[in-house]
Amino acid sequence: MKKIKDIINQYPFLKFFGNKFVLVGLFFIIWMLFLDNYSYLDHRVLNKEINELEDNIEYYNSEIKKDSSRIKKLKNPDQIEKYAREKYYMKRENEDIYIIEYEGEEKEEQNQF
Repeated sequence: MKKIKDIINQYPFLKFFGNKFVLVGLFFIIWMLFLDNYSYLDHRVLNKEINELEDNIEYYNSEIKKDSSRIKKLKNPDQIEKYAREKYYMKRENEDIYIIEYEGEEKEEQNQF
């Protein structure tokens, strides 16, 4: 005990940490930041997951809007025919279709109709 008092007398700022209220406060802060079930570290991970899920929601909402506009367009019979001819290479009777593909060129998907 005498050694501890000598160290405290040698370094006066340690008197502050010798106070029982400060020790309890430090213990509480450390417990809440690192050890508790609702710790700061857990909240950071959960907030990151929430942000990723919100980004997914935005992406899927935009895809739903695109798909709903495509569905509205496909309610028109002329648009259905155009889509079938472009996408699935369907043809009318007495009609020939020639598909020209160039070497080195990748097939591009056309999302507009």
